Amino acid sequence: MTAIPDTGPHQNRHLVTEIPGPRSRALMARKEAAIARGVGTTMPVFAARAAGGVVEDVDGNVLIDLGSGIAVTTVGASAPRVIDAVEQQVREFTHTCFMVTPYEGYVAVAERLNRLAPGTHEKRSVLFNSGAEAVENAVKIARAATGRSAVVAFDHAYHGRTNLTMALTAKAMPYKHGFGPFAPEVYRAPLSYPFRDGPDVDGEEAARRAIDVIDKQVGSDNLAALIIEPIQGEGGFIVPAPGFLPALQQWCRSRGVVLIADEVQTGFARTGAMFASEHEGVVPDVLVSAKGIADGLPLAAVTGRAEIMDAAHAGGLGGTYGGNPLACAAALATIDTITEDGLIQRARDIEALALPRLSRMRDADPRIGDVRGRGAMLAVELVDPTTAAPDPELARAVASAAHAQGVIVLVCGTHGNVLRFLPPLTISDELLHEAFDVLSAAFADLRS
Repeated sequence: MTAIPDTGPHQNRHLVTEIPGPRSRALMARKEAAIARGVGTTMPVFAARAAGGVVEDVDGNVLIDLGSGIAVTTVGASAPRVIDAVEQQVREFTHTCFMVTPYEGYVAVAERLNRLAPGTHEKRSVLFNSGAEAVENAVKIARAATGRSAVVAFDHAYHGRTNLTMALTAKAMPYKHGFGPFAPEVYRAPLSYPFRDGPDVDGEEAARRAIDVIDKQVGSDNLAALIIEPIQGEGGFIVPAPGFLPALQQWCRSRGVVLIADEVQTGFARTGAMFASEHEGVVPDVLVSAKGIADGLPLAAVTGRAEIMDAAHAGGLGGTYGGNPLACAAALATIDTITEDGLIQRARDIEALALPRLSRMRDADPRIGDVRGRGAMLAVELVDPTTAAPDPELARAVASAAHAQGVIVLVCGTHGNVLRFLPPLTISDELLHEAFDVLSAAFADLRS
């Protein structure tokens, strides 16, 4: 792998103040006075530098990063190729708007995505700014291609915070509460959730259950698209049972329904494949990507079958900043880093290190009900050991304890009872082991 820049923070957890330190507390006071309170923060610290597997705050504390800015800085927050590419592009021009005077970078990113996305069919891509914006446009394209209006999403889904994507998102608080009414013609189907379904419901049975709901409540003749995260993100890192996704794909193909894979969080080597759909050989009609695509610069994409993508009329897709030249330069450098530094294999190596550690923690602590995930997208679900009811209080307490010891950990899940781990793929084994040592100690300290 490419070495971490010498100018970055040392790759060691190091605390010089309590968390948060005085400078972070002062900045938080300014934040609360200047920024709308609807913008929350997970950690009470302010970042100064980041690279490899660490984030250094303004007080000089160096934190182990198990969040990657929510799966964004997959190749590290200061990846050398990305820095060089953006520096070169910013000297040439920062913006012209691709819809006014286009530039090669946008075309080059689309070409790369068309080659990387699953399937050998002819593809087209279009670039946007955020995952939510790309999801909205994927639905627009599917509606244009099918002449239908209904869209099905799944239980526990998260697809964004815009009006249509809030309708697609399942969780009310904090994403939807008080923000309605939402876009119409959005329906929900049950997901395959192995931990909650139990051993009697395999992937194919779970798919039959979902299809039965869709047939009865929507009808395939009315359905433009079925949108699903191959592994759910905010919903709790739920990995569907084997066979679930292929069965849905087969049903969509037989009914002329566009299958949209929301790979915003799962894309770009995160799960040990370039895209998570590949794990079961699923070839979506349309694939949505963002987050890890450009190592922190705002970029998202919709990539799909040429005949579907070309259904929208000229001028129907676009946006002033979509495919910004700086973001395109970063995306090309990010993809080069993934492929040339073997980061898909590195994600698998992280899984091989982390899953046994988490499994041993589960074996020793019945409050850890499930360990799941793929690659560097892993999670533990915390429960009442007697009833298996979700335990969000424990999740928050463990996360808070980890934060105080300098480990960035995120909470997710419909009930807020899942700890998720999204380390940069450039993190060292030593930092991973140290982070899990901190988590193990937090669980021990919080044992009732």
